[in-house]
Amino acid sequence: MQDKSTTIAEHRSHETDTGSPEVQVALLTERINHLTEHLKIHKKDHHSRRGLLMMVGKRRRLLNYLQNQDVERYRSLIAKLGLRR
Repeated sequence: MQDKSTTIAEHRSHETDTGSPEVQVALLTERINHLTEHLKIHKKDHHSRRGLLMMVGKRRRLLNYLQNQDVERYRSLIAKLGLRR
């Protein structure tokens, strides 16, 4: 799992950008990947599994918002993060 500030620095659009959809999706993707690895080991951790599903839903909503606002930014983010859709 990357450092949070490193992830923000890679995806921000300007110096003080911490809340754009791109940054939020990148941070959620990092957390989702980390939690997925945790759940591969701890299969009965249903509490964390629910949190994972909520994060995936939030990422999905942010991606839908970004796709509706600016398709080019959406496509570049999908390619950069390696998400398939």
